[in-house]
Amino acid sequence: TRLISDTTANPVNGLFIGILVTSIIQSSSTITSVVVGLVGGGVLSLSGAIPIIMGSNVGTTITNTLVSLSFIKTHGDFKRAYASSTIHDIFNLLSLIVLFPLQVNFNIIGGAATYLGESFYSVGGVNLINPLNIAVGPALAFLEYVFGFSATLSLSVSLILIFISLWYIVAVMKSMVLKKIEGFFNTVIFKAPYRSFLFGLLFTSIVQSSSVTTSLIVPLAGVGILTLEQVYPYTLGANVGTTVTAILASFATGNVHAVSLAFSHTIFNLFGILIWYPLKNVPLYLAKNF
Repeated sequence: TRLISDTTANPVNGLFIGILVTSIIQSSSTITSVVVGLVGGGVLSLSGAIPIIMGSNVGTTITNTLVSLSFIKTHGDFKRAYASSTIHDIFNLLSLIVLFPLQVNFNIIGGAATYLGESFYSVGGVNLINPLNIAVGPALAFLEYVFGFSATLSLSVSLILIFISLWYIVAVMKSMVLKKIEGFFNTVIFKAPYRSFLFGLLFTSIVQSSSVTTSLIVPLAGVGILTLEQVYPYTLGANVGTTVTAILASFATGNVHAVSLAFSHTIFNLFGILIWYPLKNVPLYLAKNF
């Protein structure tokens, strides 16, 4: 406990812990839930935990970049796919550049999160069913049975399965394109920025993984069905949607600091949206040229 407290006393350490751990497990929702539990148990302070949450936002963006690499043989498709995958990274990094110094010096996220935490901590917890856990549960049990709970072997096979899954995501999305779904996306889901934002938020709230929801649209951007301007608000919605799980779970702790921390993840994303959606030409320019 003392080691964790001493390590996270420096906000920069906490920031890079969040980036590193989330880069490995590719789930900011999981990191947020774990850190909420540590805060609820008194192991971490709220001020020490917020930088970890901010770092987790940056670390969760690797998967969709891997998906874009499947287009690397075709220059035009790869440029569109890579831009749509890195817009997530760029938004998070820009938000971090602006908000991290403000949080360290003025506690703007912690102050807003504490206010919401004090207002909602007694609501009572809700546990959502995670469809991804249901889907991968049998495969996980099989790997544990075959490899005898060997972490190294299980991790190696899991990484191979991830790449196979990413390949099939691209293949399936391309096949959907051949079935002429372009009109559906452009006239229904991505017709207006608020629609794509809400769809990204709701879809990510259900599957509880922004990596999954943002990866699914990379092939659509790669083949030219979606523009980067359409992908951007969807990505912002996914960033907010991935925070819902931890908020609902934190209510079960009855701990005001744990609830405040869960809200801090949402507030970080909302503040980032308030800054970088009106200035969207900056992240769009960077993603297109990166």
